[in-house]
Amino acid sequence: MNVTASISACPACAAVPLALERADHPSGTDGITLALPSIHCAACIGAVERQLLALPGVRSARVNLSRKRVYVDTTDLVAPETLIAALAAIGYEAHELDGQMMATVEADQAGNALLIRVAVAGFAMMNVMLFSVAVWSGAAESTRNMFHWFSAIITVPALIFSAQVFVLSAWGALRVGRLNMDVPITLAIVLACAMSVYETTQGGDQVYFDAALSLTFFLLLGRYLEHRMRIAARSAAQELNALELPRATRITEGTHNIVDVQNLRAGDHIAVMAGMRVPVDGILVKGRSDIDRALLTGESLPVPVSPGERMTAGEVNLTGPIEIEVTSNGADTSLRRMAALVEMAESARNRYTALADRAAAIYAPAVHLLALLSFVGWIAATGDWSRSMNIAIAVLIITCPCALGLAVPAVMTAASGRLFRSGMLVKNRTALERLAEADTVVFDKTGTLTEGHARLEIASLDPATLSVLAALAKGSQHPVSKMIAAALPNGTSTASLDQIVEHAGKGVEAVWQGQTVRLGSGKWVGCPDATALSIGRQEPIPVIISETLREGAIDAVDQLKQMGLAVYLFSGDTQDQVQTIAAKLGIATARSQMTPTQKQSAIAEMTETGRRVLMVGDGLNDTAALAQAHVSISPATALDASRAASDIVLMHKSLRNIPDAVLTARRARQRVLENFGLAASYNAIAIPIAVAGLATPLLAAIAMSLSSITVLLNALRVR
Repeated sequence: MNVTASISACPACAAVPLALERADHPSGTDGITLALPSIHCAACIGAVERQLLALPGVRSARVNLSRKRVYVDTTDLVAPETLIAALAAIGYEAHELDGQMMATVEADQAGNALLIRVAVAGFAMMNVMLFSVAVWSGAAESTRNMFHWFSAIITVPALIFSAQVFVLSAWGALRVGRLNMDVPITLAIVLACAMSVYETTQGGDQVYFDAALSLTFFLLLGRYLEHRMRIAARSAAQELNALELPRATRITEGTHNIVDVQNLRAGDHIAVMAGMRVPVDGILVKGRSDIDRALLTGESLPVPVSPGERMTAGEVNLTGPIEIEVTSNGADTSLRRMAALVEMAESARNRYTALADRAAAIYAPAVHLLALLSFVGWIAATGDWSRSMNIAIAVLIITCPCALGLAVPAVMTAASGRLFRSGMLVKNRTALERLAEADTVVFDKTGTLTEGHARLEIASLDPATLSVLAALAKGSQHPVSKMIAAALPNGTSTASLDQIVEHAGKGVEAVWQGQTVRLGSGKWVGCPDATALSIGRQEPIPVIISETLREGAIDAVDQLKQMGLAVYLFSGDTQDQVQTIAAKLGIATARSQMTPTQKQSAIAEMTETGRRVLMVGDGLNDTAALAQAHVSISPATALDASRAASDIVLMHKSLRNIPDAVLTARRARQRVLENFGLAASYNAIAIPIAVAGLATPLLAAIAMSLSSITVLLNALRVR
């Protein structure tokens, strides 16, 4: 499940069924893929598709709401810039993605195959148990033998199909000279089935086909529960690579040609129009503009750039056309280097071993040794190899780590269900184990602790001045101007302006009643503040833009600190903005102007000193840090790459659920340890009975099933 937007973000969404989402672009179809970060509902789907289909050369347009993308099938004459401009005209931000770099989300074939094995084992188990009931009821010898053969005919092919999950895993471990939990499981199943087949051919009284099948069924059920928790999104590194543009406009002797980015060389000049993403790393050689670096650095406000400044792949050119000299492309760009960091961090995280696997490393050798000693001891005492083998099989079955195998997935599935109902989607099978171990929380600022938009704070202005501010803000396409226009009081009138001119990297200028009026950067207007308004020769008026805290941010930080976690704030934004937010939240340690690499390195250093870091972030600049952290959380409104790199997705707008997630994870870990204790207690009682020869393999299977049910009931307490 891929959740990308809170329903509350758009009023119409509440009435829109998820069935309205469209399928992904058909595999093998050429076309253009655009990211649409601002779409929210069915109305957005219709508006986007209608606008694109109205363009010449567009054959089809299909929006995927859950992944915030549109897949456009076009002729070769249609450029991505044309599609982006058309969507911008109706108020939708769009960015081109490289469809060839994006991994396709495949159907859960492994899960479906596992579910079929569970069904086959369960169906076979029920039928064989019917035959067993007849035998237990005192069937005549001929009837008993016939039912044994029927059981064998059902059991053997069912086990060959269903139990191969354990057999292949056990064989893979034995080939490299180690033991895992599947080795004793496989040995118990194979020996129980083989012994039963032998007894059937010899006309024996007792067979244990039902024991082998019930063992297989319960273990497969636990394996399927675990698998459902292991389904994760695509690699975050692939998501980062998908942000690279496949084409660029190269300038050769004054001629503009669209070429593949991979064909660019250092020293080439490319044109980047307003609204386009920068495809390469380079140096700005011509033009002035404002650059949106929020995805890469977390800076909430656009940054003015002029010739001589360094440009980075992934940044968005906002206000004016620019020319860039290529310094690096492909594998050498900042996006690719960030993807490499993510891949390294993801690999490190995948080395984390689940609790059940760690327990099995100790448990499995003990089980084998105990069964072997039981067999040897009874052979030496009685000389009856058949009875000795039955006792050894009973020991293997009764000590089989079924309860141990269910201990973790049963609890984690229950805990994940509880968190899902409260608005948190757990993606990784070991996420809750790691979350329970977290002792440090690192928050990103923009889009995580604060809303993605800002609030306007202006002094009391007379209606005339306010109308000039409104007219200038509405006459500009700059994001800050749009922010100001959206924050103005309802009913604000708009002054009549002449000669409106937008100056890239500076602001917007016009003439009002014979006076020059300006709205833009403080330096350009003549004011120390970041943004200001000037009217003629009057003193410039500061226009203060402050960020709004995300709902529940204060409560979340307070509760996390009360739970004993150290809280940090890492951001790529300016020091003043970071310190302001930190002070509001009571966060003592806040670092500003951090690059993605610096964030990732800082968390790596914390990890080396023994800290278990929970990273909460939403931006592209947080992706490497999310992957590096011991455990990570992203809001549903985060970029695909950030959600893919994180372990848990926060589907609600509020941050209040984060402390609850930590508390739930700690309780889940406690239940897991309790389950291990229950399994150990069960073995302490059952093993002596089996070794003493007082339990047949069938009774051992019943006891094993009861222990599994006990573990499942204890797991449900998490809910």
